[in-house]
Amino acid sequence: MNALTLPDIAAQASRQALPLDWVGMCGIALPILIDGQRLTATADAGVSLDDGEARGIHMSRLYLALEMLDQQPLAPALLHKVLQRFLDSHEDLSKNAYLRIHTQLLLKRPALVSPLAGWKGYPVSIEARLENQMFHVELKIDVTYSSTCPCSAALARQLIQQQFLEDFANTPLQHEDVLTWLGSANGIVATPHSQRSSAQLHVHLQGEHLALVDLIDSAEAALGTAVQTAVKRADEQAFALANGQNLMFCEDAARRLNLALKRSDAVKAFHLKVIHAESLHAHDAVAESRWTRNPA
Repeated sequence: MNALTLPDIAAQASRQALPLDWVGMCGIALPILIDGQRLTATADAGVSLDDGEARGIHMSRLYLALEMLDQQPLAPALLHKVLQRFLDSHEDLSKNAYLRIHTQLLLKRPALVSPLAGWKGYPVSIEARLENQMFHVELKIDVTYSSTCPCSAALARQLIQQQFLEDFANTPLQHEDVLTWLGSANGIVATPHSQRSSAQLHVHLQGEHLALVDLIDSAEAALGTAVQTAVKRADEQAFALANGQNLMFCEDAARRLNLALKRSDAVKAFHLKVIHAESLHAHDAVAESRWTRNPA
């Protein structure tokens, strides 16, 4: 008795001839390799369905092509290869291929002063597209930092000055008296408000490297107040000093990041957004900036 041929419903003609922009799968679990780390990720994989007469695509072929991602370090060349396999497996059906990878990059960060160190997670999305034979890679990276309001700092300094005048009015001053006062509660009668803030970087890459760590390092160096992991009191004091030396509105943070990203040879264009979740207000302060590199 002959075995029956398994039906291939996707190969049948569509009842309504209509091309589709994107067809595929979202939330596929897979491991990836970035900078020597094996990370847990999810992937959204899809292709365009340009043959409007076709009923559907072959999703299992996309799924199997993703196996390449757990065998080699993630790089633009590998992403291009995966997308090309998407299209090769859908010849005459699709012209464009898409892949989005969502993960959290873990970087071990040293404390500011002490020998301690700890792991910090950075949410990352990597989007690769092969459209009309043109290849594009984009990164989305979230960087968390602390921001201290310059206006609040100025107001706090004024209150401290006023307190100083009240406490030492018509009093001959000695060096030790001032030093003692500065270390007292009156010496810090007011403090500026700070908030945990976020920089959302959307970067269009050029070149052969993802440059994830370099971009994160550049962003944190530009801001000067990246949130910490393991700390001792000396580190907390150093963090307070860093905040005092890096007072910034959201506009200041956006400009710092703009200049830092422009200096990277890996960046072709970017859109950045900074969000200061204010402790003074119930709303956020936000600034955005865009830039595209001029062709050489």
